[in-house]
This record gives sequence, structure tokens and C-alpha cells, in this order.
Amino acid sequence: MAVTSYGVNHPLAVKLWARRLFREALKATYVSKFVGSDSNSLLQLRDEVSKGPGDRITLGLRMQLTGGGVLGDGTLEGSEEALTVYTDNVLIDQLRHAVRTGGRMSQQRVPFDIREEARVGLTDWWADRIDTAFFNHICGQAAQTDLRFAGNNTVLNASTGRILRGPNATDDSSVTTTNIFQLSMIDEMVEAAKTASPLIRPVSTDLGDYYVLFLHPYQVTDLRAGTAAAGSWIDIQKAAMTGGVVERNPIFTGALGVYNGVILHESPRVQQGFSVSLSATVSAAGGLGLRRAVLCGAQACALAFGQDNSDEQMTWVEEFFDYGNQLGVSAGCIFGMKKTQFNSVDFGTVVRVTIAAAHGS
Repeated sequence: MAVTSYGVNHPLAVKLWARRLFREALKATYVSKFVGSDSNSLLQLRDEVSKGPGDRITLGLRMQLTGGGVLGDGTLEGSEEALTVYTDNVLIDQLRHAVRTGGRMSQQRVPFDIREEARVGLTDWWADRIDTAFFNHICGQAAQTDLRFAGNNTVLNASTGRILRGPNATDDSSVTTTNIFQLSMIDEMVEAAKTASPLIRPVSTDLGDYYVLFLHPYQVTDLRAGTAAAGSWIDIQKAAMTGGVVERNPIFTGALGVYNGVILHESPRVQQGFSVSLSATVSAAGGLGLRRAVLCGAQACALAFGQDNSDEQMTWVEEFFDYGNQLGVSAGCIFGMKKTQFNSVDFGTVVRVTIAAAHGS
């Protein structure tokens, strides 16, 4: 009887496992619901270097013209205005990881079982790396200098005018112990986004335009405890989940609620505060922890892939060792992720640093 099977490193098997791995890895990420290919997406997928050679994508931002113009028959020649264009670069590099069995006798595995175990392990590993890189960048966690945890790009601190800390606080460590997250801070972040130059645009959805706010669980507890006077927490929750259309929109999936045109999301990956030197995390007075809540608009972050890689496929390589007794599986990807920043100014994020301590005993 003829049996069809695809052995180790068979071309069809490689394509199958490579595609399956990254599809499932992206599904497993927290940030997958925010990824899109157009300029209205929070995490914009760029494909320039996936179609040809190169190790970086150059992003351009043309500023609005500010000249007054010329009335009537006034002479326009000599009064022209030069275009002002700022650029940002997203670098791509290869990141790989692998698993290797201890041998057939010790593992009691056959190659296809090993493939499945490797796929599951590498799926979790890649999902963690993508989520970690995303939050390091949008929170401005510049203390993280290991590019393996930063999407192959240097993490930039939140820029001046895009980070709020409260009265008299000039750096993270000077945030006062009474500065806990509350509803009014969302209004302040929205105000900062709407009055920014350039304007921080909200993310476009089929339900309208919204900003997205990421809060640490400690900050969520503080927010829930302090909303009784300004508007109950249950009202915020109902605003997010009313109607089936909302339930089908991925950007609302898992949301805490909506307030003032902001979709609230909770994640323990929201980063800590850190020192002025950007060298280490730091606490506030009394040793209380700090967290950097972050409001994001459109194009807050960019994600790019190299040739033969995409948001649906990475490299998959299988090798036998010790005369076929051990099987190793590696998964790699050429990619880059980075918060967008033009002329040293964050393009799509506003950070709010607050006290964020564990509650209860």
C-alpha cells in the first residue's frame, strides 16, 4: 500500500510548518488585534523590504504648510514655502530560536510528534517576543537595550511633551505617592493627543475613530476605585460592549470599556518607570512601583518583515543529529518593530506615569 508522507526538511513540510507556526504565533499575541496594513492602524504593517533587498524602511512625515499666502495681485514669487519633511527608520534583522530533542529513547517521540511540540513551544516564544517588543517601544522603556526584546530596534524614551507625570514631577522618580491613575488622567491624555503637533490621529474603526489606552492591572484597580464620583465603572464597561457590531470588531475584543473616545485595554506588560539615566527601572518615594500607561493613536508603531518572511510565514529548518537519534527544529524571522518618532517627537503615543502598587495583603 502506498503511503504519502513528508519527511524532515521536505519542501512542502517546511512551507506547511513555517506558515502554521507564524499564523498561530500572531494569533497568540496580545497585539494582533491592533495590526493593520493601512495608515489608520495602531500597529502598521509595512512591506517595502519584504519585496526586495534592504535592511531598513524609511518612513516620511510631511508637515503642514504654515505660510500666510499672498492676497490679490501681490507677487507670489519669492514668497514660496519650502516643504518640511521628517523621516524615521525601522531596521530589520534576523532573530532565531530552536528546540532539540534528547533522543528517541529519552523523549519517546517520533519526528512528527517532535515537530508538534516544537511548533507549540516556538509559537509561545515568538508571541512573547512580539508582545514584549511592542510594549517596550510604546511605553518608551529605554532601559531595555537588548534588541532581542525590542524588535531589533533601539527603544526610544517618551519624548518631551508626550509624557505626563503630574504637578512638579520632572522625571519618573519624582512622581508623588498620591499620583494614582484616575479618570481625569484619560481626559488629560486625550487633550494632549488632540493638541499635539503633529496631531495624534485616533485609530479608525467601522464604529468610528478611537484612541487606545493600555493600563497595567494595578492602574485598572486604582481607576475602578476612583470612578464613583466622576462616572461609574459599570457605565464605562457598558459603553464598550453594547451591540453585536462591537463584539465583532477586533480592536474592542477584551476591552475594559470606552470613555471619552478611548478604548481601554489592560495588560501586565505595561512597563515600569525608570531612572533619568534610562539605565534601570525606578520606584517613587517610599519604594512604591510606577507604571507607564500609554494612549496610542494611528501609526503609533510600525512592523516590517524581510524577504521570504511576512505576517504569515517565517523560516523553519529541521536537522537530525547523532545519526538520526535527535531532531532539532529552528524558527527564525527577519523583521523589525519600532515606535514611530519624527524629529525626536513621538508620532502616535502619550505616556502617563503613575504610582502603581499591588493592592490587598
